[in-house]
Amino acid sequence: MFSDPNTADRTNVFALVSYIPEPLAQFLDRLRQELVPNCFLRAHITVLPPRPNTATPELAWAQLCQAAQRFRPFDIELKSVQVFPISDVIYISIGDGEKSLREMHSGLNIGGLKYQEPFPFHPHVTLAQDLKCDELDELVQVARRRWEEFKFDHVFHVETLTFVQSANRKKWNDLAECKLRFHREVVPMPLADHDLVHP
Repeated sequence: MFSDPNTADRTNVFALVSYIPEPLAQFLDRLRQELVPNCFLRAHITVLPPRPNTATPELAWAQLCQAAQRFRPFDIELKSVQVFPISDVIYISIGDGEKSLREMHSGLNIGGLKYQEPFPFHPHVTLAQDLKCDELDELVQVARRRWEEFKFDHVFHVETLTFVQSANRKKWNDLAECKLRFHREVVPMPLADHDLVHP
């Protein structure tokens, strides 16, 4: 789990994510809203957790796009509902695809976005965070029941990366996206803004 970079300028905080496709996305979005009402999230996997940028966004994005072409699209398998012990964040663990995510994280932690993160990178899908101590156990049980009820495939394909910028602590905007190797299309910055809550 990540901690926000120690910076007062929230607009100089960036992250790299891959959005999760349907039908998993709709299920995860609804589950997050059930666990944390009024927390509107778009389901995603974080590749680069939030970090300051020492270059311009355009230069940082160009560096990411070039480096991303070394990686093939790959599948990710979602496994089970777990809890990070220090932060009490509820998340879904990763099975197949975890090694690819770790390699991508290491390979894209470069240039203006190179950052020494406060916690070791741990690929996951966040379900709930910033919880009260007395509600954690109950919400974990709810999350596990809902996850067991989800009968569709728990595997999804990663081939697109999206560069996002913080607007405030809970709102993020899409800046640009690119395809992984064998998909040479690159969408220049900027994309239309899209709200993203906390990678």
